Amino acid sequence: MPQTLVFINRSFGCPMATLARRVLDDHGVPFREVFYDEDPVWRERLLAWVGFLSVPTLFIADDVVDPDAPTIMPEPLEPGTSPRGIDRGMMITEPFEDELLRWVRKVGLLAAE
Repeated sequence: MPQTLVFINRSFGCPMATLARRVLDDHGVPFREVFYDEDPVWRERLLAWVGFLSVPTLFIADDVVDPDAPTIMPEPLEPGTSPRGIDRGMMITEPFEDELLRWVRKVGLLAAE
């Protein structure tokens, strides 16, 4: 099943998004970046999936079934719960470097070192 890492971002600065982009680039992990502040559809998806306009939110999409949705929809978070760094299966939001590396390995985008 062809899969893509989708990177939801915003068009203006975010230190967590900059960190995630650097980590992915440093490890040669390809991704498709979308900007919620340039597309209202992505804004609504981000709010529905995360509950906040939290970036970066990264997920694995099935290119055949739906390239714009997680392969497996994550369980919703409790209202008001911060999504920061929580591995939600095929989605992670605002991860620190170690959390992101652990997640990309788990989803098979990076071999264990």
